[in-house]
Amino acid sequence: MKYTVITGASSGIGYEAALAFASRDKNVILVARRKDRLNELKEKIDSLDAGMDVVIKSADLSESEQVHALYESLKEYDIETWVNNAGFGNSSSVTDQPVGKIEKMLRVNVEALTTLSTLYVQDYSDKEGTQLINVSSDVGYRIPANGVSYAATKFFVSAFTEGLAQELRDEGAPMKVKILAPAMTETEFVLTARELDSFSYSDNVQKFHTAKEMAQFLLALYDSDQVLGKVNGESYAFELMDPIYPFTPKRKPN
Repeated sequence: MKYTVITGASSGIGYEAALAFASRDKNVILVARRKDRLNELKEKIDSLDAGMDVVIKSADLSESEQVHALYESLKEYDIETWVNNAGFGNSSSVTDQPVGKIEKMLRVNVEALTTLSTLYVQDYSDKEGTQLINVSSDVGYRIPANGVSYAATKFFVSAFTEGLAQELRDEGAPMKVKILAPAMTETEFVLTARELDSFSYSDNVQKFHTAKEMAQFLLALYDSDQVLGKVNGESYAFELMDPIYPFTPKRKPN
């Protein structure tokens, strides 16, 4: 049995991605802090197909020990696809941002993603049919005011993942590494970034996608041979494309 791991699966894009992969008869391993939300999602998937294996793993990816413990706990599974979706943002100027929140954001958005990507690649890069998909952002390619620190974490995700994709390609590894880069999406992101109790996208945002739409874009990326699936920040069209950052391949001996 092969499995798809999705982090940050308790809400938003991760939640809808779990349903999307399950709709393709993929066994899923769902990771998030909120175990009650994961149980609700498991029940929903079970109701769609009682034969689907749904594994839930509660973990706080801002804690390095839990990141490593999570990966170790999955050694018994054959992981076909790994989706690093977990992450959160901050919306304030650097002069006003809470340092503790930024430190936690760095641990989740950068450290946990890099650690899990590295462990997965080291174990599975030589296996046919495997994919690593990291969720970056449109602001992993541009820097918005009041989002400098968050954008910087996503610049790292984009650069790391694009580089990893090309590094494995040059080494002839069969694993495919890809990036999903959403723009504004109707999730809990704004609530966390701005520390709000409620927020209406339809009342406050001119253009956005639903999490369900983004999950379908993720599947389109999964099915493609392209490295980057990016939402155009102006038109909001979804585009499949080659890597954007320049990559210098390893010099081959004469």
